[in-house]
Amino acid sequence: MDNDEPLEPETKDEPETKPAARNSDETFYCEAESSVAVEKEKPGGESSETDLEIEDTEKLFTTGQRELYLEACKLVGVVPVSYFIRNMEESYVNLNHHGLGPSGTKAIAIALVSNTSVVTLELADNCIMEEGTLSLVQMLQENYYLQDLNVSNNDLGLKGASTISEFLQRNTSSLLNLQLSGNNFKDESAELFCQAFSANYRIKTLDLSHNEFSDKGGEHLGQMLALNIGLQSLDLSWNQFHTRGAVALCNGLRANVTLQKLDLSMNGFGNEGATALGEVLRLNNSLVHIDVSSNDISNEGVIKISKGLEFNESLKVLKLFLNPVSMDGATLLILSIKRNPKSKMEEIDISNVLVSEQFVKILDGVCAIHPQLDVTYKAVQGFSAKKELLLWTNPMKLIQSYADQHQITVIDFFKSLNPNGRMMMSVGDFRKAMIQQDKVPMNPYQVRELIKKLAEKTGMVNFSCWCLGGTLRIMKPGGIKNCGLCYGSIKTAKFSPDAFNASLA
Repeated sequence: MDNDEPLEPETKDEPETKPAARNSDETFYCEAESSVAVEKEKPGGESSETDLEIEDTEKLFTTGQRELYLEACKLVGVVPVSYFIRNMEESYVNLNHHGLGPSGTKAIAIALVSNTSVVTLELADNCIMEEGTLSLVQMLQENYYLQDLNVSNNDLGLKGASTISEFLQRNTSSLLNLQLSGNNFKDESAELFCQAFSANYRIKTLDLSHNEFSDKGGEHLGQMLALNIGLQSLDLSWNQFHTRGAVALCNGLRANVTLQKLDLSMNGFGNEGATALGEVLRLNNSLVHIDVSSNDISNEGVIKISKGLEFNESLKVLKLFLNPVSMDGATLLILSIKRNPKSKMEEIDISNVLVSEQFVKILDGVCAIHPQLDVTYKAVQGFSAKKELLLWTNPMKLIQSYADQHQITVIDFFKSLNPNGRMMMSVGDFRKAMIQQDKVPMNPYQVRELIKKLAEKTGMVNFSCWCLGGTLRIMKPGGIKNCGLCYGSIKTAKFSPDAFNASLA
């Protein structure tokens, strides 16, 4: 890194841009860019002791952000990270895989105590250890702007879990999303998290995947679920839950009223765990997304899950990929949706199951009642290559052809699907609208492909970005403007993002 050249703050105002994650390999070779030092007022909060101090404590709030970080690096004896210097006034900072260690993490924490810009901080795989964890916790007690923190793959262990647990029980932070994947947490850590999240109501998204929780840990986390009133998304995939832990988790879910998304994939629920889950589905009306892929659930377990689905009125996504389920089990699943007129199910993933044409006919009947439903399976037995080709005719070309024939824009076609005429709608509503419309007849396979092109991570379909041959086209009377939005940025020099948004108004 170049740290010998003096870094003078720039005085020229720059337009605010959306931060983008950069490859961490670049950060060690880029010359540190200066940033505008902006003094911002920090909201009042509880006073707390902290060792994140420099020699003159007033400098914490009077020194520019860049200068404060450089002084902190000098204090703890580490080389400044040029990427952080360039981006510390952005809302998103990605410092994954930077080898910060506890001292480098402490320098970052000192700089963030009074920072009002950073909302998301990525610190995965930095060997931050117990000392680094403590520095981050102390910073979070003073910083009321940071909302998303990723400290995955830092081998925090029991001591790190203890530090985080004590902090979370105070409910004094603005933190909403916390990623703790791959930190060698065992059952003792699960007990600490049970204490923390039984009291914490601020964290909305928690990732505890790729740890070493077993059935005892499942009992602690099940107790936590029964008491927690804040979590909306929980990832417990790639742990070691088996029957006892699965049943305990499901017992907690029966009392939980806030959790919407739960990932339990790559565990060992088995059929007994599936039985407990089926009972949860019968009673719970808050869960929207459940992933129990690769949990050794056979047709016996699917029968129990199906019985729960007959009464469930909230679940939209069920993932059962890589379970030993046959076509008979798959048929039971879709028939349970047919028998439930209030089902909101949109996606069922059984993509390792080989089905027959008879199954497809049954599924067509179910979709006639629930047009929002999409079932992903492996293939249809005995299906010819010619039939397969017809199923995958490019849906974009079909829509483009219709638009050309009727002298309308593709945007107009999409907007006609939405009753309120807006440019976005939920995936389920979009799938239902596409199946029911008769202007451009499509089968479920084509609709699924269309959703892959248009859907965002938020579960919404955005009509403003539609692809044809890999190129975004903005259809307007008088011509087509091409850009590279599908690849992350608008590349047409004379067609700015503002102009793009205006064209869709």
